[in-house]
Amino acid sequence: METKMNNTLLVPTDFTEVGNNAINMAAKAAKLLNYKLSLLHITESKEDELASEKLAAIAKEINAGFGIEVDTLAKEGSIFTTIGETAKELGASLVFMGTHGKVGMQKFTGSFALKVITSSECPVIIVQKRTFESTFKNIVLPITSDYGPWEKTKWAEYISSTFNAKIYILQLDTENITKAIDSVTKHFSENGIEFEVQKATKSSSFEKQVVDYATAINSDLIMIMTNPSKGLTSFILGSYDEEIIFNTTQIPVMCINPREVNWKKIVSR
Repeated sequence: METKMNNTLLVPTDFTEVGNNAINMAAKAAKLLNYKLSLLHITESKEDELASEKLAAIAKEINAGFGIEVDTLAKEGSIFTTIGETAKELGASLVFMGTHGKVGMQKFTGSFALKVITSSECPVIIVQKRTFESTFKNIVLPITSDYGPWEKTKWAEYISSTFNAKIYILQLDTENITKAIDSVTKHFSENGIEFEVQKATKSSSFEKQVVDYATAINSDLIMIMTNPSKGLTSFILGSYDEEIIFNTTQIPVMCINPREVNWKKIVSR
């Protein structure tokens, strides 16, 4: 049975500063969209009795501060699979997850975050320690090939229209990509999406230019897509993706797995 995308944002938390930042960012989005916020803590054993109490305290504070509906879940399991499974059970629209960067001793370190991203049916927004005053307004959409431009376009359109944001496309300067960009921008124009297009140069790596461009325009979200390893059954993130996800400017990054069910969810709303 196909999972319906509901008006729910899921935030897994390990009760750390960066986890709290992800909760606050998701709460701002939930308030704007009139969505429900679901807080999740993955326990390693059933003996973690304090988890539910901590979640309840956070939920009470968020409810009082933002005036949104908040529910909580404490589950025994693995963060590698339980977060994605819970998002599917709830029909979550998005997952907001804090990460402590590429290295560290916390639960949601870089390698762990990457595994969560590739296991989630819905997009995952990776948040670092940097705080942002508002929700998404300036979104960078890197396009490196003509593979999957329609998927990127539909998600960009969805996020832009949902948050009333402007899309900034950064493209590689090749003939096949230029044709893809023409289709993307035509769709944006036809659907009232504000956008700009910038061509990358050969002066430095594309991933560095993505981060530098996002920093220069005060971007508050970068959108990337994972690559399927075989068909659409599993997904991988390479060094290019990691450089963007764990960018030193600490701009949130929305990671999308190219699964057909995502488009069915958006259309069925």
